[in-house]
Amino acid sequence: MSPLEGLLVVDLSQFLSGPSCALRLADLGARVIKVERTGSGDICRSLYLTDTDVGGDSTLFHAINRSKESLDLDLKNPEDVEALRRLLLQADVLIQNFRPGVIERLGLGWDAVHALNPRLVYAGVSGYGEDGPWVGLPGQDLLAQSLSGVTWLNGDAKDGPVPLGLSVADMLAGHVLTEGILAALVRRGITGKGALVQTSLLEALIDLQFELLTTYLNDGNRLPQRAQFRNANAYLSAPYGLYPTRDGYLALAMMPLDQLTQHLPLPQLREYGGNDAFTKRDEIKRLIAKTLAQQNTAHWLERLRPADVWCAEVLDWPSLLQEDAFRRLDMLQTVRRADGVSVKTTRGPLRIDGRRALAGRAAPLIGEHSAALRAEFKLFPEPAPTP
Repeated sequence: MSPLEGLLVVDLSQFLSGPSCALRLADLGARVIKVERTGSGDICRSLYLTDTDVGGDSTLFHAINRSKESLDLDLKNPEDVEALRRLLLQADVLIQNFRPGVIERLGLGWDAVHALNPRLVYAGVSGYGEDGPWVGLPGQDLLAQSLSGVTWLNGDAKDGPVPLGLSVADMLAGHVLTEGILAALVRRGITGKGALVQTSLLEALIDLQFELLTTYLNDGNRLPQRAQFRNANAYLSAPYGLYPTRDGYLALAMMPLDQLTQHLPLPQLREYGGNDAFTKRDEIKRLIAKTLAQQNTAHWLERLRPADVWCAEVLDWPSLLQEDAFRRLDMLQTVRRADGVSVKTTRGPLRIDGRRALAGRAAPLIGEHSAALRAEFKLFPEPAPTP
């Protein structure tokens, strides 16, 4: 039995942050009903990362919405809003990521829904919180990264701000919201009452930086300085970074410099000591880079790993997918839709009782399950009384 089997989640969210949270809950066994706009559906269906679609929907939509059922509703139609209320009466969790104020205007804010179903866990993710001067700004990943300070940690010092090459704010906010929902469900098991769970893209990115921000706040507010050469962490000393070899790249993690000195044919490293790994970081990294470039990656791994030097080959996706270590994790699956569309995608990252969730159902067509859901949950309007 999956941990969340028997729980009903209503997913009103679009794009990435809210739907990724609903996906995590589905992987844990919850039944997720995705409410989409009649006709056009989730905007993410046409948000393309490449010029490839699968069955008329973006690969991004497929990745983030597998295992869900689709109920199409027009929330400008009072009858459809009433149908949603009927569904929420029977739900355990509601997820929404409307801009602040929008869901209240629909009559579906926390106060209204809590009065309707006091046991429901009501979860919302915004861009920058529910009030304040940024509340009206678009809750978009790159914008949130830019406002959060995280872009000043990436790239070399000469590069200026560099964003992470992933929708990291959306994904992290989804994970944080999942954590809050699970905690609220545990509390509901004790008290019988639901809860309001809230986070934002900005809060998720601040939390991502908690280690470095704590250092900054307790270090006289001195800003970290990115390395000029092969930067990988603005606070860490040489040799931390990625270095080109003759046929690829090698990652070197944190370690005492004298440990590396014993195993590289680089006698100049012996001249450095004390705090030099910080104060002469770029100088030392350039020396290391020049040496590593003279041999293949495999040569350095065979030499450094037996000596407990923390290092790794830098893999691209084709190389990773061929690795036995990756295959053993069994992280890939193929999901299918009723119209014959199949999608290769990933699986959930958790294993419970030694098992990883396996979803056979692909992301749904718009309103694919509407008729069945309306019948199952009695979402039709009450018939008018007979005169």
